[in-house]
Amino acid sequence: MEFLIENELSILRWVHILAMVYWLGGEWGVFQTSYHVTNPALSLEERRRHMETAYRIDILARTGIVLLLPLGLHMGKLYGFVPLLEGAGVWWMWLFFAVWLAMTWTAFIKRETDLGLAVTRTEELLRYPLIAALVVVAGMAFAGTGPIESGPSNFWYPSKMALYAFALVIGLFLRVVMRRWTERFRILAQGPDAAQEAALAREIGQARIAAYIYWVTIASVCFLGAVKPF
Repeated sequence: MEFLIENELSILRWVHILAMVYWLGGEWGVFQTSYHVTNPALSLEERRRHMETAYRIDILARTGIVLLLPLGLHMGKLYGFVPLLEGAGVWWMWLFFAVWLAMTWTAFIKRETDLGLAVTRTEELLRYPLIAALVVVAGMAFAGTGPIESGPSNFWYPSKMALYAFALVIGLFLRVVMRRWTERFRILAQGPDAAQEAALAREIGQARIAAYIYWVTIASVCFLGAVKPF
């Protein structure tokens, strides 16, 4: 326990790097797999196998993106940027994100069921107020009105928070696309459906554009955290 306390910041930084790696690498894996999921030349069974692979890769990316925020906030507390998390505040923060992570894994494990789809939709809805809160808090930090203590030497921290919120927006869109895959494949399992195939092709085209923006955003978050340029 003494080792953990003495090396708290270093351990958090290490886990933060791992979460970032799984986030970025996982999204690339899902992107590549999506080509086969939406390929109408393949059999439905083959496409479903690729969709299963995509989900198994994606859960690591989802886990990474959920963990990044509490890890960043916890490190922000140690840096002195987030005084609200002093004392019991940090434990309440981790409890909130533990529930979010549990919902993420429940949605993954039960993804082929109505329960899984319902949990996925609920998790998606919870992201809206979280994104709004992050944007507001980042804006207040730049204005110097709290709750993040920011200044000329650490504007990188609220900037990173704002970029993370933007990444959540893109991720939310990509999550919706993957949820629709499950719903559309349920329909395709009943027989060929040109409308569903057209919708798959349209959505994957949009998702690929979003993925490119996603990678640039993730890389920018990494840059701010590593370089701390302003």
